[in-house]
Amino acid sequence: MATVQGRISPAKARAKAQVALPPAVLPDLAYTPEVARETAHLYEKVARVIPPIEWPGFAPYIKAINDLKRARNAVVLAHNYMTPEIFHCVADVVGDSLQLAREASRTDAEIIVQGGVHFMAETSKLLNPDKMVLIPDLRAGCSLAASITAADVRAMREAYPGVPVVTYVNTSADVKAECDITCTSSNAVRVVESLGAPRVILIPDEYLAKWVASQTSVEIIAWKGHCEVHERFTGEELRAYRETDPGVKIIAHPECDQDVLEEADFTGSTSGMIKWVKDNQPSKVLLVTECSMSDNVAVEAPNVQFVRPCNLCPHMKRITLPKILESLVFLKEEVTIDPAVAEPARAAVERMINLNH
Repeated sequence: MATVQGRISPAKARAKAQVALPPAVLPDLAYTPEVARETAHLYEKVARVIPPIEWPGFAPYIKAINDLKRARNAVVLAHNYMTPEIFHCVADVVGDSLQLAREASRTDAEIIVQGGVHFMAETSKLLNPDKMVLIPDLRAGCSLAASITAADVRAMREAYPGVPVVTYVNTSADVKAECDITCTSSNAVRVVESLGAPRVILIPDEYLAKWVASQTSVEIIAWKGHCEVHERFTGEELRAYRETDPGVKIIAHPECDQDVLEEADFTGSTSGMIKWVKDNQPSKVLLVTECSMSDNVAVEAPNVQFVRPCNLCPHMKRITLPKILESLVFLKEEVTIDPAVAEPARAAVERMINLNH
């Protein structure tokens, strides 16, 4: 990919991108022999999870996006919940939300297209203030992020004066700006204990907070926010899977309720779940999380059979190849954050990043 040295303002990035390619022209999207040849290596990678009949519909978009990324000096970030044709075929950086933002800050690309939901795009913008950050669909929200507001955080501070506030990264920039430090599911215990306080407010996911409380002696004050994907799983459902197939290994995300975690062979973050599968190579596994992640991990773990309970995130699924292409062509939708919010929100994220170094 073409790169430039130094940093460039979003306005200059927009002007440069528009010069590089006129923004209002969609490329030809026919499935030609040339497209078939140029994308064959990518289909070989995802053939296990994408049927051959679907590939001619995906391939022209994949080629167009990859060509346009070079012309725009752009990168696509794809969360683990993106579908395989995005995750494996057009993404430059993949991972959980924080990993995506951190890696993006290390690139010289002028434009970042976020394959994920809105709070992820905001985090990318916080850590890359001089780059243009685009999200292909502004409606790609998050039930967990929507469960709490900045005013709610201020009210909790009044109710618990002097108690530090930790926010999961799955929150808006407005909420992050009201908090002391952010965390991810993989480092939540470490972040909470780093504060050296006997009590900590941990928002917004109630189930994650309960799981953290079980792992530490710090008293955790929780908020009743939930992820609409993870809260739909039940322990009864998992017990039924085990009765049908006693040999299946069940690994769960801590955003699930306690009755689910009690049935799991392993509980961990998105990255922790992926590592567990790769390290342990179980013959059959059930990932208790968003089901596109099973497809993406299956590409990299061909000897593992995945049982797919398959709760889809409707917000993640708003991000599609056609929308990514339109975002690159028309430079939409640009993510902006009020500087008065961005400064304290960025500080909360950077405190966590510095803790991990």
